[in-house]
Amino acid sequence: MPFQELFYAFFGGLVPAALWLWFWLQEDSANPEPRGLVVVTFIAGIVAVLFVLPLQQIVYHYFYNYFRESTVLLFFLLALVEEFMKFFVAYVVAFRSKAFDEPIDAVIYMVTAALGFTALENALFLFDPLSNGSIVESIVTGNMRFIGASILHVMSSAIVGLSLALCFYKDRKVRRHMIFFGIIAATVLHTAFNLSIISDSGSNLFVTFLILWFSVIGLLLFFEKIKRLNPIKII
Repeated sequence: MPFQELFYAFFGGLVPAALWLWFWLQEDSANPEPRGLVVVTFIAGIVAVLFVLPLQQIVYHYFYNYFRESTVLLFFLLALVEEFMKFFVAYVVAFRSKAFDEPIDAVIYMVTAALGFTALENALFLFDPLSNGSIVESIVTGNMRFIGASILHVMSSAIVGLSLALCFYKDRKVRRHMIFFGIIAATVLHTAFNLSIISDSGSNLFVTFLILWFSVIGLLLFFEKIKRLNPIKII
């Protein structure tokens, strides 16, 4: 495996993800999270990819014969693996930390884990054209991942974070239900995006990207709502 191409691919995946992370961390500038915990959560998102890939292979080979007539269900299961794993690493690393002390933290750490996941996933997509010497294809791939898949991962994980944030001061039973709802909603979004990508209609792809960008605006508005949540815990 050529070291130079591997380095460029990882760098090309890491830098855009880091820029996105810097952007989203500004939303929590009033009470910023510990930088060390943010970095560890980001790295945990990277590590999650190493578990997701073999798990998706298992899901694909086990369920393909059952769902060969229903691409939607197969894509749903594959997306579910990713969304659950991103939540799992955020839960293990950040949600049990003392720093997890306000609703907006749920979104911040989910987005952070998602961007770590995106960094390695994008690097893997970049490696193939780089190893074949196709610089132009690498640039196009990187740009498409930056404006499409990266936003998808941010939005899908943010949905899970928002679900947890909105019930942050509720009891555990409510939080479990909301987390379950968030993961399913995130998986539906992820599945819809993947199905639109494999369709042969360029207009569908444009509309999909447009919806994702408008979703970012909606997410920013939700951030403001979460910041004003009542800090009185209901146990």
